[in-house]
Amino acid sequence: MAERQDKAALISETRRRFEAEYLADKSEKYDSRDVERLQQDDTWVENYLIWRHDVVDDTLKMIDESLQWRKEYTVNDLTESVLPKWLFENGSLFLHGYDKEGYKLFWFRVKHHTRDPKQQLEKKKLVAFWLEHYAKRDHGKPLTVVFDMAETGISHIDLDFVRFIVNCFTDYYPNFLTKIVIFEMPWIMNAAFKIVKGWLGPEAISMLKFTNKSDVQEYISGEYLPPHMGGTDSFKYSYPPLVDDDFQTPLCENGPITSEDEHESKEEIDADTKESGELSEEQNLNQKKMNSIEQISKSEETDKTEIKPKNAKKALTTFKGPLLHISPAEELYFGSKETGEKKCLIVLTNVTKNVVAFKVRTTAPEKYRVKPSNSSCEPGTSLDIIVSLHGGFAASLQDRFLIMAAEMDQSSGAGVPELTQFWKEVPRTKVMEHRLRCHVIESSKPSSLTLKENAFNIPAKTNEDLHIQLTRLLQINKRLQEQIDRCLWFQQLSVVLSLLSVTVVAFCFYLAYTQRS
Repeated sequence: MAERQDKAALISETRRRFEAEYLADKSEKYDSRDVERLQQDDTWVENYLIWRHDVVDDTLKMIDESLQWRKEYTVNDLTESVLPKWLFENGSLFLHGYDKEGYKLFWFRVKHHTRDPKQQLEKKKLVAFWLEHYAKRDHGKPLTVVFDMAETGISHIDLDFVRFIVNCFTDYYPNFLTKIVIFEMPWIMNAAFKIVKGWLGPEAISMLKFTNKSDVQEYISGEYLPPHMGGTDSFKYSYPPLVDDDFQTPLCENGPITSEDEHESKEEIDADTKESGELSEEQNLNQKKMNSIEQISKSEETDKTEIKPKNAKKALTTFKGPLLHISPAEELYFGSKETGEKKCLIVLTNVTKNVVAFKVRTTAPEKYRVKPSNSSCEPGTSLDIIVSLHGGFAASLQDRFLIMAAEMDQSSGAGVPELTQFWKEVPRTKVMEHRLRCHVIESSKPSSLTLKENAFNIPAKTNEDLHIQLTRLLQINKRLQEQIDRCLWFQQLSVVLSLLSVTVVAFCFYLAYTQRS
């Protein structure tokens, strides 16, 4: 607690001194949007402090240089449309995959880079574009830089450009670098990288990892390494579209959702329609249970004498987006492979006055089952999404989930064909996106929203656990009721047939008796 207060005091002092010493008569040096962000974003200021070891004087100098650089390169206005298309088509710089610690990989394919002073500024702006693009999207989570130097030579050496990339992390994007993985550096470039070490400084030198095919997997698993680096990643860079996290449609309980496929078959549509029907029934059940669950939650919060069990779970966090509130806000908690298959719950709440269509995508579609993965949420209501690990797969830190949402017109339907057409036509600017990471709990119980298969063995149940159990019990009860109805129908049919048989036999006896007489 005291440490947090000290940090808050440092943040406050940094802001006060920056305003007094740097903004007084030099405000034109900075972009007003950056100045406003500095006054509001505690994490941003804290990262500067961390990168300068909480020395306020050094932190202020870094902020001054960083904000001037951001205005010089128009970082806040760098978009895909303002940069030349050939820069993206070149494929020398892009984001793709994750290292073993779950950090995003920023690739520099050196063999695709050529020195050209006329193009240098635009190439530097491309670096700034990617860094800002990721920093805004994942809220400043650090990156791992990969210099892929396979098949490179003297013609590809560009120390000015390398220095720019290094300076971006050391001077302009604080606390944003985890390591630099250098793959198969040619011996002729040894002298050049001694200079790079000097730019990094003594503390950052430990971030340099020189690797080859035999040891690169110490830092990056094979699933995110191309074949020439000894991996199995079949990813091939192409543009357009802009390379993202390679989110794909996950599997639901009835198989893959194919609503985005331009050539989907009638059988696939029918399967999705059937699933949507089942989903709507579940939504109706969930809707009826919301009030009772909220009452339970309120009673638990007001019960101040309640003793928390040893393994009580932490309160949920919520991402408050313009269309949907999403719980949890950042991470899905799964158990390790040894602790068995796990399920997680994502709760979506529609905060608009219109129907909101949503879909869930993941970077590991073969691992997970998501239900529902493509549906809609009525105004003011909440909806549960169950994410479960499939078969013997285990969650990993590299796995990501993307939730996409967009408002629908009141006149639009919410069936599978309507949703399919809607996602084809909706402008990207109107789509809300939110990403979730996976967190693996090795032995202890997860801190939120993790459900064991045998949930009744958990001594401390949250409302979400009870909600899931209640849904399952209702489903089981529904199936039992259907079986009972079928049994009753067969019983009634048997009685009718028995009566018919008795009637026929009696009629036969009657005929025989009348013929004798």
